[in-house]
Amino acid sequence: MKHFAGLDVSVKETSICIVDETGKICREMKVVSHPDDLAEVLTDASWNFVRIGLEAGPLSQWLFSGLAEAGLPAICIETRHAKAFLKAQVNKTDRNDARGIAQMMRVNLFRPVHVKTLASQKRRVLLTARKLLQEKAIAIENDIRGLLRNFGLKVGIVGAGKFEERIRDLAGDMPELCDIMDALLVARQKLREQFTVLHERLLSIARNDAVCRRLMTVPGVGPVVALAFAATIDIPARFRSSKAVGPSLRLTPRLHQSGEDSRVGRVSLCGDPMMRTLLYEAAQVLLTVVKKWSWLKAWAMNVVRRRGRQRATVALARRLAVVMHRIWSDGSEFRWTREEVGSVM
Repeated sequence: MKHFAGLDVSVKETSICIVDETGKICREMKVVSHPDDLAEVLTDASWNFVRIGLEAGPLSQWLFSGLAEAGLPAICIETRHAKAFLKAQVNKTDRNDARGIAQMMRVNLFRPVHVKTLASQKRRVLLTARKLLQEKAIAIENDIRGLLRNFGLKVGIVGAGKFEERIRDLAGDMPELCDIMDALLVARQKLREQFTVLHERLLSIARNDAVCRRLMTVPGVGPVVALAFAATIDIPARFRSSKAVGPSLRLTPRLHQSGEDSRVGRVSLCGDPMMRTLLYEAAQVLLTVVKKWSWLKAWAMNVVRRRGRQRATVALARRLAVVMHRIWSDGSEFRWTREEVGSVM
């Protein structure tokens, strides 16, 4: 008899439901959310598992890796797809969610999610931590500007290197205010220092990675974009074609059709927001900063004339993802002219 299992994961405990091929519930239980505890229960010789499903979430990569190492047929399923399926239930409980996921596994009605390799997960943590420190430092700078504005002190346009000197000059005549600003400036300086440490580590990884070096041959693409793209895509062969990368990053417009009604909207904004933002910024750099002409910039400028700059930037971000995936797949570098591209594109 074949068996299927559904796991509803929470921080402390995971609800497990095991059903047979007829849909009958064989066993239900709660286990500590740890790969070893789950594997101990699911590797019982009395179960002949075909699929074990768990919804994508903060713990899913860790649990999935542990179950896979134990030789269990674990599958990570897309959150939105699972939510739509489980919405039909009257009462939402951990037990009912586990039952629903088990039935999804049994009837093969699910959309799997790619679980990234450990190397890509580590790179993703580096990118996220770097961005977090950068955002916190900028937030403190903006708060300092707002606090000083209450006293009629305007910071104005000043570079990051001279920001501290400018603040001390403005608050120098007010000792109490100066002490408060000193505390904020120390916190900002510490954040900037740690941001520099992580940024240098990122640059070192990008310089020593052959894939990132090839990706950086694309105009507008720097070390951050290249490393983020490599960490997001993880395994280029999982896409059937380079054109499939754009939809996976949700850089294609929404389409709503119902009868005679057909509307094309904005990009869906689902998927990886960090990678989508970086690609958009790379597209802006290519359009406004990069001076060297290329077939890609010529294509983008034609879109600007026909559709406007904002739409052209989104379209160029999508095209950059396609080009970068192709470069990664065939081991080539960016070709600046159409003659060089030939039949590759």
